[in-house]
Amino acid sequence: MQEVLCITGGRKLEGDVRVSGAKNSALPLIFATLLSPEPCVLRNVPDLEDISVTMRLLRSLGTKAKYEDHCIHLHTPEITGTEAPYASVKALRASFWVLGPLLARAGQAQVSLPGGDAIGTRPVDLHIKGLQQLGAEIHMKHGVVHGTAPGGLQAGPVHLDFPSVGATHNLLMTAALIPGETILSGAAREPEVVELANLLSAMGAEIEGAGSDIIIIRGRERLKGVDFSVLGDRIEAVTYLLSGAVTAGRVRISGIAPQALHSSLELLKEMGCELQEGEDWVELQGPERLRAVSFCTAPYPGVATDVQALFMAALTRAEGTSVIEERVFESRMGHAAEYRRFGADISISARIARVSGKSILSAAPVESNDIRAAAGLVLMGLVAEGVTQVRELYHLDRGYDGIVGKLEALGADISRIPAFDNREVVWGC
Repeated sequence: MQEVLCITGGRKLEGDVRVSGAKNSALPLIFATLLSPEPCVLRNVPDLEDISVTMRLLRSLGTKAKYEDHCIHLHTPEITGTEAPYASVKALRASFWVLGPLLARAGQAQVSLPGGDAIGTRPVDLHIKGLQQLGAEIHMKHGVVHGTAPGGLQAGPVHLDFPSVGATHNLLMTAALIPGETILSGAAREPEVVELANLLSAMGAEIEGAGSDIIIIRGRERLKGVDFSVLGDRIEAVTYLLSGAVTAGRVRISGIAPQALHSSLELLKEMGCELQEGEDWVELQGPERLRAVSFCTAPYPGVATDVQALFMAALTRAEGTSVIEERVFESRMGHAAEYRRFGADISISARIARVSGKSILSAAPVESNDIRAAAGLVLMGLVAEGVTQVRELYHLDRGYDGIVGKLEALGADISRIPAFDNREVVWGC
């Protein structure tokens, strides 16, 4: 049954939230377990639709997978399938990351070209070029990438022209199961890349330099099983901190190191928020009204493209005009049209948005078009006058584990109720 999220704005949020495990870390860790024939256990895994899609895909490849109480038991004694069909990759773009592990362990793979959120082209040529540098033979036919390694993959130098997180994941996993030394230059530096390197090291590979743009991988012919815990979700952490910021509330998030949030915390300070930090927690006190700030998105350690929609939502009520430049994806400002339905003053030219803050926003029926845009609509609903109705909730279900319950615990007036159909007005919010 279709559901709608109803939010009555105007409440000041206060309290503590423990962030869930990071989806963007859990996904590559799950795919990496394909590299070993031994049992693997991943803990602190968020309960999300994207995790379910990934588990279904791995089961089709020969994995025995069980999810229970935020823990996944995975065991792939042998690869029994080498195809990631369109249905899986369309539902979850990260499914494309299975290409490298299948080539490394099974010597062949057939993976459909990706779908995913409507935020830009996000080409996979970086993945393909990197795998070709490791000896893979790859061609595309009828929308499917066919990869083989008839002579076996060979360790060696690999260079990425752009620090793609997905390509870095794919090449790290592949190189870990190739005996010899691979030097990956131009690598992404995100914390999720470091976590994948830590997992692969625990499985027996020798990896140096993760977190820098040059990673050295000394692969092994066979990798062992592992018991590993997923790090906290830095994008979820920023979402809840912003829920306190926009409502002039006090929110404390735990379960994540503050240094993983550095660029976002600096923005929050510029916006007038007071912050306190501990080893694995951050506490925020929001001002009566936020100040405008300007920023550009960039690969880590810059401001993450995943928080752009969240900060734009907050800045619609800030004092002054903010300028936001999206430098990672060319089409990641589609949420602005829905933000305007609240009365927000946003103008867009190419990849640059000018956001003139307003003191009052009015609730409206809105529709999300990707995970972070959905969370941005929730943030706006928390401060808009009246009852906001958010549709297309499957985006939230893909990226946020228990968001309604967590916001309720902070004092938000928020609930999910059935919608009569996709387009009719919802009654009883």
